[in-house]
Amino acid sequence: MLRPEKGQRAVVDEVRIGPSRVALAVPNTYMNESGAAVRPLMRRFGIDDPRRLIVVHDELDLPPGRVKVKLGGGLAGHKGLQSVRDHLHSVDFVRVRIGIGKPPGRQTGADYVLRRPGRSDRTLLDGAVAAAVDAVELIVVEGVDAAMNRCNADV
Repeated sequence: MLRPEKGQRAVVDEVRIGPSRVALAVPNTYMNESGAAVRPLMRRFGIDDPRRLIVVHDELDLPPGRVKVKLGGGLAGHKGLQSVRDHLHSVDFVRVRIGIGKPPGRQTGADYVLRRPGRSDRTLLDGAVAAAVDAVELIVVEGVDAAMNRCNADV
């Protein structure tokens, strides 16, 4: 169960996935400041290589419910990812991207991601969250390349 940690800017728990000990964390900062939570957690758990960090996040550039895995690369204007990059001075971390689709009409991206999803999107997103959990487990057990091969294949 995730629990608040004194002096940390996230709720944290440790679990075992296969033979690996894994720290799970949800920042309790604003999304745009999530890097302020990530950097101290990496230090606390002795993670010095950003490629050992897995960030699960929403992605406007994927259709609702689609899950893809990515290592490094561009941030597509995602303010939370930009914050992580700014605090780590690197973009070389693993991302599990959960598609939420593009905002309809003239709605801004910020307004779109803060709204409650409709019933059909909610069903797709529930399935995507389960797929994202599977992707994280696959990354930990078999590596990011195996996860990208399996998760990024066209459905």
